[in-house]
Amino acid sequence: MVALAKSRSLFDTDSPDIAVFAADAVAGLSATPKHIAPKYFYDHEGSRLFETITRQPEYYPTRCELEILHAHAGDMAKLMPDNAALVEFGSGSAVKAKILIAAAGEKLAAYIPVDISGEFVDQEVADLRKEFPALPIEPVTADFMQPFQLPAIAAGKTKVGFFPGSTIGNLEPHEASAFLRHAGAILGENALLIIGVDLVKDAEILNAAYNDKAGVTEAFNLNLLTRMNRELAADFKPETFEHHAFYNRERRRIEMHLASLKRQKVKVAGSVIDFRAGDTIHTENSYKYTPGSFSALARGARWTPVEMWTDSEQLFSVHALVHK
Repeated sequence: MVALAKSRSLFDTDSPDIAVFAADAVAGLSATPKHIAPKYFYDHEGSRLFETITRQPEYYPTRCELEILHAHAGDMAKLMPDNAALVEFGSGSAVKAKILIAAAGEKLAAYIPVDISGEFVDQEVADLRKEFPALPIEPVTADFMQPFQLPAIAAGKTKVGFFPGSTIGNLEPHEASAFLRHAGAILGENALLIIGVDLVKDAEILNAAYNDKAGVTEAFNLNLLTRMNRELAADFKPETFEHHAFYNRERRRIEMHLASLKRQKVKVAGSVIDFRAGDTIHTENSYKYTPGSFSALARGARWTPVEMWTDSEQLFSVHALVHK
């Protein structure tokens, strides 16, 4: 609390979003262990780097989920009601949404992508409007974990949620449950939710996926320091930090960290943060589920599993849930 108050008194900004970022960063970096929420990866450069990650040969989730969507989008569309509004949580790239929108055809009456990076999603929406000129599309810039208002085009329409990319795995299990309840409140009773979930698998596959040979995931992780330098008047030296990513078998999750290579002090939003050599900033988790463990999580948040599809290698899954 002392560090947080110091940040607010010394860091001056007219932007509410930057003020929240500053408060979260100082609180997380002052904690033991140090941590920052993974949502702060996604400035424009972070969003661009993530899309590059998804094209790396070691990164199987996107490849496998696209295989599932190409094979089963028609089956997913059959579960959708007529006059539906498709609400995508954390939309990012529109590649996956395009497949679902095309399969749904006239069943869809609106598409609402929700993403924290407004500039990035606006670019994607511009392309989508050219490809689907008859479909009303209205993006929402928001943190999908927080309450937000659906635009007027959603009024009177049955909602279909779309949450691809295994983003559910970036949440702690209690946060994942809270998200599912939150999504249910936004989408309403009898809503359909189509959600990507990464599966438990061999540790070698997982470790390779988050330590690609091209170093794109490393750049993505380190970009968080660059963002804090730019937006929070921080003075991180990214070359003095190292990307660490590894599978924690006991907790069934990949952990990503930024490890300090030496003892140093860093200013962030007016506060001074001490690092010893080896201290890490825990930047992300990516939990892996079995089909059974995810179904149990969904049921506990009032979602009934309807269908599940996997890729040919059974590395990834897409689930259809109905809110009850």
